[in-house]
Amino acid sequence: MNDQEVFVVITNVPDRATAERIAEALVTVSVAACVNILAECASVYRWQGKLEHATEVPLLIKTTRAAYPQLEKELRKLHPYEVPEIIALPVGAGLPEYLNWVVTETRTEKT
Repeated sequence: MNDQEVFVVITNVPDRATAERIAEALVTVSVAACVNILAECASVYRWQGKLEHATEVPLLIKTTRAAYPQLEKELRKLHPYEVPEIIALPVGAGLPEYLNWVVTETRTEKT
């Protein structure tokens, strides 16, 4: 297991204001190097036995394996949903300079 492995974490929030508030908070405390706030999308899902339709704003959060536990903790605290979607996908390959930047930006001890 490599603590410097880069992850892309996906979550959806109910509106753009929430997306911006969460993105700024995660980058400010250095658990995310970057958060992309995407365009609104339509979501269809079952919640508590009922079919739901919602408009949501997806976030793509760049972090590392080492920073992920704290990112998840912060995201759960900031997220308005009872059970938020938080999915971490490992990055198999990428521009080395970009991946190094993600690692540097999410280190708790900055050099």
